[in-house]
Amino acid sequence: MTTQNAINWPEKYLPGTGDNFVSNEVVVPGVTAAQVWRALTDTATWESYLDHITAIAFPEGGGPVLKDGVHFTFDPVGVASVRTQHAHVVECQAPAEGAPGRLSWTAEQDGTPEERLQVLHGWLVEDLPGGRVRVLTQETQIGRIAAELARQLPNPMLNAHQTWLNRLIDFSSGNGR
Repeated sequence: MTTQNAINWPEKYLPGTGDNFVSNEVVVPGVTAAQVWRALTDTATWESYLDHITAIAFPEGGGPVLKDGVHFTFDPVGVASVRTQHAHVVECQAPAEGAPGRLSWTAEQDGTPEERLQVLHGWLVEDLPGGRVRVLTQETQIGRIAAELARQLPNPMLNAHQTWLNRLIDFSSGNGR
């Protein structure tokens, strides 16, 4: 029996306790966890393979590479009710022999109580036997906007995260978009 690594969840964001939860995963050959990790944590590469995240900034300095404690902002594109996100990296550990890479950040959208959105976006990147890599991304969202997104079919966050995963893998393997 094989068990799989999982995202580390703070209690506030446990899957199933928020207003919207999405989970996306790929397992593919031909790319390594180290290659994926570089493209994922270096935000300077994001706009070259993503079209739904723009205006990445580091208002307190640091960056463009994500690391523990870094604060950054970004604008998600394509979901009308979601605006500039103020993010804080809460876990960032590169993949190593026998250990997955772990990246997660909390993000908030300011505004009235109806507009407020809080999320934890987690990533797990690990090499698997046979020259494969597993990339898991999950997000718990809290707020009225999140509840509205959860009722939409298809869920726009689920689709956006799958696009991110697919393009991350393509970029990491040198295939570009």
